[in-house]
Amino acid sequence: MAIKTRAYSVDGKREMTIDEFNRWLKKFDDDKDGRISRDELADAIRVSNGGWFTRRKSKRIIRSVDANGSGFIDDNEIKNPAEFAEKHLNVRILNL
Repeated sequence: MAIKTRAYSVDGKREMTIDEFNRWLKKFDDDKDGRISRDELADAIRVSNGGWFTRRKSKRIIRSVDANGSGFIDDNEIKNPAEFAEKHLNVRILNL
């Protein structure tokens, strides 16, 4: 599953708008339950050039973002999608 972007920034991050990012992240919601599981997040990390240990990274990210302890990331748990994308998924959010 490729990330469709305009360009890469100087630091190598893919660039997309917040709407493009949200649509892209939802593509990894394989079971269409409106939440991102650890395995689904690992797939997103892998596709975004997250490197080695994607399952370990996804587990750590879920723990840090999962406010209600469900083991999933839902829409209201990503308080700042731009910060989440840049910190965890090698994506820069453009303010267009």
